[in-house]
Amino acid sequence: MNMKGGLGKQRALVLLIAAFACLIVFDAAFAARKRTVRPRKQTVDQRVYLQHADELMYDAYGPHPDAQFVKGNVAFMHKGMHLTCDSAYFYEESNSFEAFGHVHMWQGDTLSLTSVDGYYDGNNEMAHAWKNVVMKHRGETLYCDTLDYDRMYGIADAYGSNRIKLTNKTEVLVADWGRHFTEDDHSEFFYNVVLKNDKGLRIETDTLYHYNKTSMAHAVGPSVITQKDSKVNSTDCWYNTKTEKSELYGRSTVYNGAKEITADSLYNDDNTGISEGFGNAIYHDTENKNMLLGDYCIYNNNTGNGYATINALGIDYSQKDSLWMHGDTIKIRTFYINTDSVQREIYCYHHVRAYRNDVQAVCDSLVFHSKDSCMTMYKDPVVWTQGSQLLGEEIKCYFNDSTIRYAEVLRQALSVELMDDSIHYNQISSRDMRAYFKDGILRENWAVSNVKVVYYPIDEADSSIIGLNYTETDTLKMYLTPEKKLHHIWMCKNVGTLYPLTQTPPEKHKLPTFAWFDYMRPVNKDDIWVWKPKTAGLELKEEKRREAPKRVPKKQNP
Repeated sequence: MNMKGGLGKQRALVLLIAAFACLIVFDAAFAARKRTVRPRKQTVDQRVYLQHADELMYDAYGPHPDAQFVKGNVAFMHKGMHLTCDSAYFYEESNSFEAFGHVHMWQGDTLSLTSVDGYYDGNNEMAHAWKNVVMKHRGETLYCDTLDYDRMYGIADAYGSNRIKLTNKTEVLVADWGRHFTEDDHSEFFYNVVLKNDKGLRIETDTLYHYNKTSMAHAVGPSVITQKDSKVNSTDCWYNTKTEKSELYGRSTVYNGAKEITADSLYNDDNTGISEGFGNAIYHDTENKNMLLGDYCIYNNNTGNGYATINALGIDYSQKDSLWMHGDTIKIRTFYINTDSVQREIYCYHHVRAYRNDVQAVCDSLVFHSKDSCMTMYKDPVVWTQGSQLLGEEIKCYFNDSTIRYAEVLRQALSVELMDDSIHYNQISSRDMRAYFKDGILRENWAVSNVKVVYYPIDEADSSIIGLNYTETDTLKMYLTPEKKLHHIWMCKNVGTLYPLTQTPPEKHKLPTFAWFDYMRPVNKDDIWVWKPKTAGLELKEEKRREAPKRVPKKQNP
């Protein structure tokens, strides 16, 4: 028996069995892998299909040797887009065609494009239409001479020798050139753009971005917007054509008749009449002749009410001389607006400083009424006119066309007049006081209740001071000449002493309540911005009024 031959056969058998086992395992693994492989994505057919034509011709020696000429009810299709026309040159190799006569392209029920002639490139998905082009997309219709439509990016460029026009249910927009985006349904228009709607809105601008879904129009460049009785000048405006609200940037102005407001940025609502300005805001009423300024300002044109704060300034120039008022906050209230009896109140409060050529004032809060031209000052007020100073718990000043005509000081009244020598002061203190002016000069001074007077009579011969007259009385009426000299005086029962100037007791030169606050006085309209408080300890403390004694009922005998 041959041993080597037997071993060889055994080895061959083992190898055959091992190979068969490996084949089984590999086949099982391949089958398992084949079951888990995802199906490949289907590729989109890029070819342009000619669906129908009544006639088809081909001329290898004609002007279009690479084209098929089709006519009569021609219909093409490409990636969900359909196109019909009267005739066309179909370039099958370049996947494009030229269409002539009654060209109509549409895609679903959202987009439709019609023109006289057109061209379509299937490889780049670009359509070119000209002559009487009309594009309809989601409620909007675009009219132009020529249009290029990029299907891949959803961009339509409209232009031509005539102005383009975009319309929807409520708006009409015209421009020299424009672009429409079908994906997010917005448009961009350039050069001589005009937008109008059925609510009377008109926007004239250089560049306009129109968003149909949100009803927003963004005007860029010098723009004029008119709506009802309002007008807007802006270089950067966002306007909601549905709500009639606008956001204005780049130093814009809103006009409402004789009233206007200007600011770095503005928010305007044509329905409510409210304009809100931020950054160097200026409200101006040219009819009633007043202005309101501040870094924040809001005004309601329907009610005539306004508000300004942060560097607030109020100016009233309805009289011959302008009144300038500064405070932390200024408010305007209007009554009987849009009538011949219109009235206004101006409220200025906290750290108030006011300036007119004939009168200056400092107080905590102030109210000015246009009805009687009265300015009322509260909480430690001080008023200056010419060389006179008035102070008390509350001061009312009444003005005529050009100057102050009457002032009333209530409670703790004090009048101080600096004499020409700039050393001595004529003084009157009382509970209440009235001062009458003519041509801005104090002519009468009435003092009521607990009156005390320090007065320096003048020798008319040499204008020297004769002495000091100290008087106490209940009621005093003092009449002065235009040269501010005493004309005559009236008072009820009084007690007084005339001291020679050299023999006057030092304590008699000034009343117990004497105070001179010339360092607080505004020297011009620019000085009202600097707050100058009273020296500590000189603040006027309000006197509390005594309550009337209560009647105690008598005890009844049992």
